Amino acid sequence: MANSDEEIFRKLLKSTENEFASVAADGVDADISGWIDTGSYALNALLSGSIYKGMPNSRVTALSGEYSTGKTFFAISIMKQFLIDNPKGYAYYFDTETAVSKEMLEFRGLDSKRVAIIPIGSVEEVRTQAVRILDGYNAIKKPDKAKMMIILDSMGNLSTEKEIVDISTGNDKRDMTRAALLKGMFRVLTLKLGVAQCPMIITNHVYEQVGAKYPTKVQSGGSGLNYAASTIVFLSKRVERDKDKNAIGSVVTATLKKARLTVENRRIETLLNYRFGLCRYYGLLPLAEKFGIVKKGEKQYEWPNGKKAYESVIDKNPENFFTKEILDQIDAGCKEEFLYGTTNLTDVEETK
Repeated sequence: MANSDEEIFRKLLKSTENEFASVAADGVDADISGWIDTGSYALNALLSGSIYKGMPNSRVTALSGEYSTGKTFFAISIMKQFLIDNPKGYAYYFDTETAVSKEMLEFRGLDSKRVAIIPIGSVEEVRTQAVRILDGYNAIKKPDKAKMMIILDSMGNLSTEKEIVDISTGNDKRDMTRAALLKGMFRVLTLKLGVAQCPMIITNHVYEQVGAKYPTKVQSGGSGLNYAASTIVFLSKRVERDKDKNAIGSVVTATLKKARLTVENRRIETLLNYRFGLCRYYGLLPLAEKFGIVKKGEKQYEWPNGKKAYESVIDKNPENFFTKEILDQIDAGCKEEFLYGTTNLTDVEETK
């Protein structure tokens, strides 16, 4: 009996001898099999279109901003939530700035036994060591193997082997190899991360582009990250203070500069508390008002049940106001606001 068209199709696919190749209907490595809760409902919505999802579990997410915008704190807060949601999971933290210590992690409530700190200084080092980790992980055939996450903090501080040698020998010539090395690194890592279903967070610096007609912020390191990252979030902040004027955190504006899942140029605000990390409910109130779920009076917000409260009261006890019913309504509104296909794209174009 002659082979069916489907059998021929699958046989030819098998002939590629690519162990990672598959028929799309059977699932592919690019499929998103899960989500990493960031610890912030508003940030979850920006990244995925749902307050209950978050960061895709097999993609590169970049957190970019000027100095002291909280990029490291953001990455640590997301890593903390990942470890909470995956009690057997672990994280590899590539640290270029000697910015993370055991004491810092434990102070913020992380399980330091499940976080590996890997000091690195060059693009070549992180490329080689991350590939070794991913290859080792992908070689494990255990079906229920623990999940893992990789963090690179920060890409903007990576040197190259050439630059290191030039400095040690007194060579003042400009290093022109860094951008190409970063592109090569991402070409290799992107596929291996997808196979491993491993999320990667990269922090990066931004700077004002020289010679631009209008003030434009661009990422350091060339264009490699722009192509490799599924999501790029630009961060800016203002200081949050308590009643005694002490700085207790930062209100961070997160603007979606690149996205493959949600609408670009959308933005949200979230609160990064210096002690507790990302605040779960901060940023939901403006969304609830925008979606018509709550109404803002002269001084207070009115909820569907008729209850009224000042914003300060809501911020102190958000669980009393953001019930499951209210959260579900906000989630429905977020699908309209942040996802392609259901969003008013004219509004998006006007923000570019």
